[in-house]
Amino acid sequence: MKIRKAVFPVAGLGTRVLPATKAMPKEMLTIVDRPLIQYVFDEAREAGIEHFVFVTGRNKSAIEDHFDRQFELDETLKARGKKTEMDLLAQFQAEAGAVSFTRQQAPLGLGHAVWCARDIVGAEPFAVVLPDELVLNTPGCLKQMMQAAENLGPKSNIVAVEAVPDDMTHNYGICGVGKRSGNTFEIEGMVEKPPKGTAPSNLSITGRYILQPEIFEILGSQERGAGGEIQLTDAMIGLSKSQAFHGLEFAGERHDCGSRAGFLRANIAYGMARPDLREGLRAEMKKYLRT
Repeated sequence: MKIRKAVFPVAGLGTRVLPATKAMPKEMLTIVDRPLIQYVFDEAREAGIEHFVFVTGRNKSAIEDHFDRQFELDETLKARGKKTEMDLLAQFQAEAGAVSFTRQQAPLGLGHAVWCARDIVGAEPFAVVLPDELVLNTPGCLKQMMQAAENLGPKSNIVAVEAVPDDMTHNYGICGVGKRSGNTFEIEGMVEKPPKGTAPSNLSITGRYILQPEIFEILGSQERGAGGEIQLTDAMIGLSKSQAFHGLEFAGERHDCGSRAGFLRANIAYGMARPDLREGLRAEMKKYLRT
């Protein structure tokens, strides 16, 4: 199963981290020295994605600018002989024609955002990557999912899952666990935020998906669910009646950068993962641990 395209829903308002996101897209908030959106873009590129589809909204033009060339900056760096900086920018630059943008126009939920990409994705399987969730690992989460997909049928769907405390399952989309094969298993039912004590497992659905294009037809006629929004989980439940769904317990440390605590934790984790920053950051943290 070849996955060429990935959808990045980036139209959200980022209300959990206001006021930082009042005028800046939350996807442009930086973890160490690069924006969130660059991390998930690089994860998708590592996995072999060829076409990157961003579903944006108003006041998100900074994301488009980030993936474009800035002629003045390039020329200034060249004139000053800043080869290291030029090479760094080139490393993160998308190829011409590999990036597409479409507008969601109304805050109708994740399912609606994915549906907005239907004409760009077309009739082929695709990935969905939520930009405010980072997974620190090599290989990345999406590449692990791609590798798992090679052993599944041509009409299979895959979601990345993570264990959560039993007393917290009511806050997540939870999947039932069927036949296992290593860290992959057949999903037997999905439920969005089950009442306490009723969850089929403690495995929550996280922000990485590989989906078949038939999901678009379901999303196009789906009624609003929780929060008055079109929920992607509801559409996956519908699609699971005719297609197989599998869960992947991925290797790596997940960071929810849409929350204040998660954002700070991600900065520390990614900073400590950098050999050029680790010792200095450790020394600085020791100062605060003593207070």
